[in-house]
Amino acid sequence: MYAYDELDRTIVNERVSEFRDQVARRLSGELTEDEFKTLRLMNGVYLQLHAYMLRIAIPYGTLSSKQLRALAHVARKYDRGYGHFTTRQNIQYNWIKLAELPDALADLAKVGIHGMQTSGNCIRNVTSDQWAGVAPGEVEDPRIWAEILRQYSTLHPEFSFLPRKFKFAITASEHDRAAIKVHDIGLRIHRNAAGEAGFEVLVGGGLGRTPFIGKTINEFVSHRDILSYVEAILRVYNQYGRRDNIYKARIKILVHELGIEKFKQEVEEEWVQMRDGALALDPAEVEDIRSRFFYPKYEKLEDTPDELKKALQNPNFEAWYRNSVAAHKAPGYGIVTLSLKPVGGPPGDATAEQMDEIADLADKYSFGEIRVGHEQNLALPHVARRDLPALWRALDRIGVATPNVNLVTDIIACPGLDYCSLANARSIPIAQEITRRFANHDTANLIGRLHINISGCINACGHHHVGHIGILGVEKNGEEFYQITIGGRADENAVLGNLVGPAVPFDQVADVIEDIVEAYLALRQRPDELFVDAVKRLGVEPFKERVYATR
Repeated sequence: MYAYDELDRTIVNERVSEFRDQVARRLSGELTEDEFKTLRLMNGVYLQLHAYMLRIAIPYGTLSSKQLRALAHVARKYDRGYGHFTTRQNIQYNWIKLAELPDALADLAKVGIHGMQTSGNCIRNVTSDQWAGVAPGEVEDPRIWAEILRQYSTLHPEFSFLPRKFKFAITASEHDRAAIKVHDIGLRIHRNAAGEAGFEVLVGGGLGRTPFIGKTINEFVSHRDILSYVEAILRVYNQYGRRDNIYKARIKILVHELGIEKFKQEVEEEWVQMRDGALALDPAEVEDIRSRFFYPKYEKLEDTPDELKKALQNPNFEAWYRNSVAAHKAPGYGIVTLSLKPVGGPPGDATAEQMDEIADLADKYSFGEIRVGHEQNLALPHVARRDLPALWRALDRIGVATPNVNLVTDIIACPGLDYCSLANARSIPIAQEITRRFANHDTANLIGRLHINISGCINACGHHHVGHIGILGVEKNGEEFYQITIGGRADENAVLGNLVGPAVPFDQVADVIEDIVEAYLALRQRPDELFVDAVKRLGVEPFKERVYATR
């Protein structure tokens, strides 16, 4: 956990005060909705189908138990008793009244969280690996650098009105859990031939209407130079990015049209003028940031204590343990993923009661710390393995111990047409029906790792382009149809999925997914061949034949 200082608290409190005045002027009629729009977006407030939506940033996905209780409080007092965790490590509230928004933000400000830069054409919430700081084999904790980027970008005057929104993601593990290749700038911490830690910098990734996988612009940028290098990228984008066409305004379009070599040339020319200036990082400054992070004092514990051995004789616990507990860098500890994907439930939602209970469990079992992943699940990052049986029973009681992490029912989905004014089709009912079709955990385990991503429109908030199976809602003559892609992935081998065939109507989507899965089970070479590997080997045609044979 990072300990925020007085400057952080002052900025957040002053922003709440400013927004309270802006809301009062909107309610009095002094501001029109058009005049208010820019002001509310700067505070994470959207106008959706039925009400205002408030989006709250969770920087690099790290929460304290106190902060999670504050999120629960806002859900209970100002909303309808729940919040929705998103692919950007944010939480959204869909039913807050405009007049109560300043009070909600003031309550959150007391624990150091806010909605600044969760919308608008600025640098958005900096995201990272939800296992950062505890994953075995990690080069270093990427949250240190995510925090440096957060401080650098917050209210940055030059980059508050970019051509379009701008997103960073950062990882320091061999396996990419932060989806860095589908961000405007992706950073991968690694070591060069001399053993020095630094950054591979990728640029121009992104999904939406025109999806691209990010391209490496520099194989190795030192710790000292990373801020000046990303600022050089931002300056080139700010100068040349399109402002006359919203659909061509993202940096991915600029990189594509210029080509990565020409874009790199522009960046290098900008960088050479500034790399030795004020943004060159002093190691002492980095260490100051590092010192503000709290790391638990781990005990020396057994990896397989007696309590765990006994509990593993219970098949229900064993299934959850195998699915939801990951290795930890400290012996005797594990990383526990909490599934927010119950069978028949909206993906990513958590009730106020669940959030309060999870906060209590974090205090008891995880040093008061919770993580949010871009897959819309939560994690407890510091759990002693001796405590896993007791934790499992507690998680099961509140409905977040479904053993489906990374399986077919662990679906990523945007809110879709049930809430969003931009959506063409519903996402949540599609996800709910698919989870019912594959509710048998034995069947899900037989299928193996399979990610389904659903977006209700081309903006791709559900990251459908990089789902192993991607589902995109489209509108045809006033009816909901869905395009299906297969073979996408968002990890270190990120690739965009391929379209299976013509869009299918709402009531056929779950049938199509069943057909695709059945084709995979029949065609895979061995039980451990993953779905994405089978698609890579076979191509789309065998699946297309199965889907459209009877349609």
